[in-house]
Amino acid sequence: MTHPIPDPRPSSDPLYRNPPPLPRRGPLIGPFCPSCEHPSCRRLRAARLPRLGGQRSEYQREHARAAAIQRHNPHLLIWFGEATLSYWVASPGGLTEARDSGELLILLDPAPALA
Repeated sequence: MTHPIPDPRPSSDPLYRNPPPLPRRGPLIGPFCPSCEHPSCRRLRAARLPRLGGQRSEYQREHARAAAIQRHNPHLLIWFGEATLSYWVASPGGLTEARDSGELLILLDPAPALA
């Protein structure tokens, strides 16, 4: 069975839509974005911040998330590593790294095996 490739909609068609324009980004002021979530920009922003209690304020959310997960798992040691930008779990079985909090939660509470 063959289906012909449809022609693009003409601009006179009421269902024709122009794609929305891409967001305009202002020029960078310095070597990194002032508020984006790129790991490289966050690392450069954090390098200029002082350490408060051994942690940089750039990674406050990650440290708070690790502390909250730690409270629910008192038998494990859980922390966020600023150098690796990943979560770490120290358990009796050894040291394990999780790239993000979702992977950390799966590591701590894996889904039961289907029989």
